[in-house]
Amino acid sequence: MSDRLPGFSTLAVHAGAQPDPTTGARATPIYQTTSFVFNDADHAASLFGLQSFGNIYTRIGNPTNAVLEERVAALEGGTAALAVASGHAAQVVVMQQLLQPGDEFIAARKLYGGSINQFTHSFKSFGWNVVWADPDDIASFERAVTPRTKAIFVESIANPGGSITDIEAISTVARKAGVPLIVDNTLATPYLIKPIDHGADIVVHSLTKFLGGHGNSIGGVIVDAGTFDWSKDGKYPMLSEPRPEYHGIKLHETFGNFAFAIACRVLGLRDLGPALSPFNAFLILTGIETLPLRMQKHCDNAKAIAEFLSGHSAVASVSYAGLAGDRYNQLARKYAPKGAGAVFTFSLKGGYDAGVSLVSKLTLFSHLANVGDTRSLVIHPASTTHSQLDDAAKVKSGAGPDVVRLSIGIEDKEDLIADLDQALGA
Repeated sequence: MSDRLPGFSTLAVHAGAQPDPTTGARATPIYQTTSFVFNDADHAASLFGLQSFGNIYTRIGNPTNAVLEERVAALEGGTAALAVASGHAAQVVVMQQLLQPGDEFIAARKLYGGSINQFTHSFKSFGWNVVWADPDDIASFERAVTPRTKAIFVESIANPGGSITDIEAISTVARKAGVPLIVDNTLATPYLIKPIDHGADIVVHSLTKFLGGHGNSIGGVIVDAGTFDWSKDGKYPMLSEPRPEYHGIKLHETFGNFAFAIACRVLGLRDLGPALSPFNAFLILTGIETLPLRMQKHCDNAKAIAEFLSGHSAVASVSYAGLAGDRYNQLARKYAPKGAGAVFTFSLKGGYDAGVSLVSKLTLFSHLANVGDTRSLVIHPASTTHSQLDDAAKVKSGAGPDVVRLSIGIEDKEDLIADLDQALGA
């Protein structure tokens, strides 16, 4: 047997999967069941007591989901992963393990509008408080640290503007503060950026986007890097203190470098319940098999379209890190040398009204609230995804009134350019 480590494309097809031992099926089966039979009473007791691994109930774990979890963990370079019902669910489950009522976490201002809304409003009901920092000003993260800070959260490639985050610099701030760095890697995927290699302790994804890639399934995933010492200073009692639900087990002491993924499963997923459907896991697994091929095509198309838009008379500016003159180009070269992603924004000279008008005139681009599809997508964030923000907050998050967001698909770039050209001309 060779000692060669499999490459990324090989892992995208094979990681976590084996032929079904009963039927010989080569594709991972959909285990569409609620529950699993125990061998005997002792087996059942050992599963419920975390003394052995196995299947109990699909809300907690499922064999189809397990293949997905192992595959994403392998692609990201983590120790373990947990699949959940959506990207938003992943964020709730992560924070439940880290924060107690009254605690704070620092988040980059440049985030998906739904995350801004979740952090600002929904998390307040748990007593979790967000403190905002500017990803273009690393010192703002340092200034935001207080004794109540328990985590830092950023996106590797920010939605909607496509800006590249200096993960290593923010990781240094997190290390100094003694808190984990959480990176949402949805727009980059591990094909373009591996946040763990740059100091991330936890990685989250909306599987709905580029990993699944076909706009047919909603899901989320949490990846444990296995790099953080959860027992060091008592900041994280969910992991370091005895758990009464499990006869006094200390999760970090017992499970070591995959303790965070275990905590998310046996404390978060078990009790909050945002389970991923095995059918959705199957569809997302199928999508991941072509991730390297799709992402390269996405990026190549996006660069060509950004170059076209940057020379169009109706366009005021283009924000795409893959362009040589973009302010994030150097960071893109460092963190994402294979491509700067497929989601970016541009500003129209006609302002808000021009943005609203443009999306109605495109025919090949689909006007909807998603990214990461094989199909090219368009949206006007100020009137949709970021509409809950005031004007100042829209601008700070990269979703000003004149901004249009594109998610570039894998169609022929010439057809996409022609569609944009006719809509801009109209």
